[in-house]
Amino acid sequence: MVAQKYLDKAEVLIEALPYIQRFNRKIIVVKYGGSVMIDEELKQDMMQDVVLLKLVGFKPIIVHGGGKEINRWLGKVGMEAKFVNGLRVTDADTMELAEMVLAKVNQELVARVQSLGVKAAGISGKDGGLLTVQKKLSNGLDIGFVGDVTKVDTKILLDLLEKDFLPIVFPVGMDADGHSYNINADEAASAIATALKAEKLAYLSDVEGVRSDPQDADSVISELYIKEAETLISEGVISGGMLPKIKNCIEAINKGVSRVHIMDGRIPHSLLLEIFTDKGSGTAILKESEEKYWNEQQ
Repeated sequence: MVAQKYLDKAEVLIEALPYIQRFNRKIIVVKYGGSVMIDEELKQDMMQDVVLLKLVGFKPIIVHGGGKEINRWLGKVGMEAKFVNGLRVTDADTMELAEMVLAKVNQELVARVQSLGVKAAGISGKDGGLLTVQKKLSNGLDIGFVGDVTKVDTKILLDLLEKDFLPIVFPVGMDADGHSYNINADEAASAIATALKAEKLAYLSDVEGVRSDPQDADSVISELYIKEAETLISEGVISGGMLPKIKNCIEAINKGVSRVHIMDGRIPHSLLLEIFTDKGSGTAILKESEEKYWNEQQ
């Protein structure tokens, strides 16, 4: 008699099969941030997930932040982290340090991916003119070298994908005068996914997904159409820090991305669970023409 644990593994593979077939050779952009960037085990789980996506035929691109690591290094050199309306105030010295720290984080991720047997290439938004920006104002306030993406030139990413590399991008861009700007990683990932018309955009952070009851951690909604998400916004169910994330998701879908996933990176292998299982581990937001995979009532 075959042991039940092996039958369970077979069931998992069978459940994953239609997703592997559907998304083979499709681009998926993964925004990597939050606690998953700090915890060594979660970091390794995440890299394993992305490598597996690559090896089963996806075309993953990682876009990562590094806010917690930047704060740590600012403290080391005696500088203070300042924020206005949730955005980092970035003077010239902070920008210089942030770019160095992000580049360091980037190369660590490249090394992890390559240790798992997949070729990776680390780039910034400045490389190949990937991300062109203009100065972002926060409610009219000048917060320094913080940028809004105005243009995405995808050639460098498409070239790397064509050569079978896994691109890993950190969110620093340039303006028309060649000045470097820090970019919110969520916004950078959304801009890149939109420009590539990616099949999927996945946000890995410290939130479980969208809750039908903000106070109930067990009320995560597996799938939402845009109209349903907009209704939850108007009713005040989606608010606070989740609100800009959902607005980013809706904008990306309206501009051509098929599905956007919000998931909790603190759950081991949450990326694989979200993409390869019917219910997933977070919330998928999709355009009206897409089919839901999961009925919340079942």
